[in-house]
Amino acid sequence: MRYAIYNQFKSPAMQTNINENEINMLRTELELLMRERLSLLKVTGAAAGLIAEMDSHDLPISTVEAADLLATSINGLSEETLQDALSAVHAEIIE
Repeated sequence: MRYAIYNQFKSPAMQTNINENEINMLRTELELLMRERLSLLKVTGAAAGLIAEMDSHDLPISTVEAADLLATSINGLSEETLQDALSAVHAEIIE
């Protein structure tokens, strides 16, 4: 309730300045999240490529188990996210 009362006494210029600050903070946060998403897509795309090229017959069982966990996680991604990840590392699915 205090916030609503306080807002009534703010000048329009002060309100505009606060809105601009909020917009700038949100813009900065969004840019950070987009950079982080790109980094995660690159890691995911590289991991997908690695899994696709692996020959599990030549690996120790502990490595096969880790690769299986990774493959299961990658297979749980949406098709769009997987395509974005592969594009981030300039890879593609060959069927």
